[in-house]
Amino acid sequence: MASRKKVLLKVIILGESGVGKTSLMNQYVNKRFSNQYKATIGADFLTKEVVVDDRVVTMQIWDTAGQERFQSLGVAFYRGADCCVLVFDVTAPNTFKNLDSWRDEFLIQASPRDPEHFPFVVLGNKVDLENRSVSSKRAGQWCQSQNDIPYFETSAKEGINVERAFQTIAKNALAQESEDGFNDFPPGIQLESNQNNRPRNSDNCPC
Repeated sequence: MASRKKVLLKVIILGESGVGKTSLMNQYVNKRFSNQYKATIGADFLTKEVVVDDRVVTMQIWDTAGQERFQSLGVAFYRGADCCVLVFDVTAPNTFKNLDSWRDEFLIQASPRDPEHFPFVVLGNKVDLENRSVSSKRAGQWCQSQNDIPYFETSAKEGINVERAFQTIAKNALAQESEDGFNDFPPGIQLESNQNNRPRNSDNCPC
């Protein structure tokens, strides 16, 4: 019996510049953290093979720029996503307030088939810092009001909850992928023609 093709899960990480998107991705994939801040230009991605419900899947994690001038690149990167991760900095209230607009923009640009049930996961990052200004209760209430989005408080620096959060991200992405039924091919490439679907003329068949 032929083995099943590997599943590729596309995960997009969104949020304001400086909230720790790149650091979270690097901590999860490479188990590394750097204090040197370098803004992401456009988008970048890393891949990691993980086991979800006894299935080996490859996660392709896209880290996108938080700056306004790069947001026009959205459509190309968002399309075909299986899960969207919204990240804010628990010490910066504005990054939390802007989650709404990041979520809305993703849904507009990505055009998922079922926007109401598309899987999001929210990460409140930098919980290792003292000067917290967004409470876990406030963040949890927002997530609850948005169709019960799973919420994790993380620290890319200390590795707090990063593995756990990405396990949920992978699981929810796989559920989305399986539901859509596009495990091997991207959606939207279908040619329908009665002629093409017709069997070949049997008169010309050498059999």
